[in-house]
Amino acid sequence: QVQLVESGGGLVQAGGSLRLSCAASGSIFRINLMGWYRQAPGKQRELVATITSGGNTNYADSVKGRFTISRDNAKNTVYLQMNSLKPEDTAVYYCNAEVVLKYDLLRSSLYWGQGTQVTVSS
Repeated sequence: QVQLVESGGGLVQAGGSLRLSCAASGSIFRINLMGWYRQAPGKQRELVATITSGGNTNYADSVKGRFTISRDNAKNTVYLQMNSLKPEDTAVYYCNAEVVLKYDLLRSSLYWGQGTQVTVSS
């Protein structure tokens, strides 16, 4: 079916930057919405940012002005540029994608990546 593979996580000092990538592969006809979510220890998973196939974006208030989501439709890849990182940004970051499959054009399904750890030290 569809696999989403994230990369780019790691350890960074406060004020630093990281760029996450998430590549989707498989029986993809089209990807509608793509997004990034995060889950800190002991907390629920929360929205970070989303982007439509046309490039419209939406951000959580906590990351506005610091994070930028983008995508390359030809590569089925979504990116998250994270600047001015804070210790409270520490979490496992997950990407997701709303995918229309080649063999099922009448509906879309949501797929998730395995997550990548981002740790921001103070």
